[in-house]
Amino acid sequence: MILKQPNFWKKKNFISFLLYPLTIITFSINFFKKLSFKNRFKIKTICVGNLNVGGTGKTSLAIELNRLLNKKFKTVFIKKNYSNHKDEINLLKKKGKIISKIDRVNALKIAEKKFDVAILDDGLQQKNIEYDLRIVCINSSEGFGNNFLLPAGPLRENVEELKNYDIVFFNGFKKNKKLKQKIKKLNKNLKIFEAIYEPLDVKKYNLTKNFLFFCGIGNPHEFETTLKKLKFKVKEKFIYPDHFSISDKILNNLKNLAKKKKLHIITTEKDFLRLTKKQQKNVNFLKVKLKIKNINGLKKSLNKIYEKN
Repeated sequence: MILKQPNFWKKKNFISFLLYPLTIITFSINFFKKLSFKNRFKIKTICVGNLNVGGTGKTSLAIELNRLLNKKFKTVFIKKNYSNHKDEINLLKKKGKIISKIDRVNALKIAEKKFDVAILDDGLQQKNIEYDLRIVCINSSEGFGNNFLLPAGPLRENVEELKNYDIVFFNGFKKNKKLKQKIKKLNKNLKIFEAIYEPLDVKKYNLTKNFLFFCGIGNPHEFETTLKKLKFKVKEKFIYPDHFSISDKILNNLKNLAKKKKLHIITTEKDFLRLTKKQQKNVNFLKVKLKIKNINGLKKSLNKIYEKN
């Protein structure tokens, strides 16, 4: 889904209350999904998902989990093949093996023949799969927005669903103590971890220069915050909807503006991977990884999936 989040998803207001009756549709869909037959697989399954629409760091966390596990096990990414998610699929391809099908159940049937562990980038709302480990990613700055279901708010399913999950990851720079306390009240057994976005190649940039950045990701403000923390001098910024495929015309306009104002163009790795080879000329991306705090605690949680029958 190509989406730019509306402001009323952040805080309750007249529009969100006006749309609230329509949340019964999302609620009903989720209710009937829970009644579906559960498929179980020989392969161990770790699902990295979220409750709300938008960037929460699922793909970045899936990559880090793969890095931790592929030293001991044959791992594979499972990513549903949405046509406008080619950026995430291409990013996962750079980091490991991937099976991308329109149906996750079929993908897992293929995976269990050759691999030990499947890491699913998204899929918590697919209730017909019995996952061994269920991880919820939360953007630490955005939280759950106004806490309403779609379309009145950003939630794909109710916050109370956290009772049924195993691990919560707060990804981002902000400390959100109140939300962490609320989550613990919902499920005292939930393991809570934190991670921040760590730049890997900032030294290649001349930070005395001025920059123009553009991006079309779920949470562009996290990218902007990262640039500011690294002391990039951002003079122009252009934010597009999530998974936005930038046209030659738009990109040429950005390049002409950058040339006129003597700016260097920078974007995210996901945005860069959506560009054609020709478009990538004179565009750089900031390479980052998700740095996980309490990595030893996470390893213990991952090992527990092998205690299950």
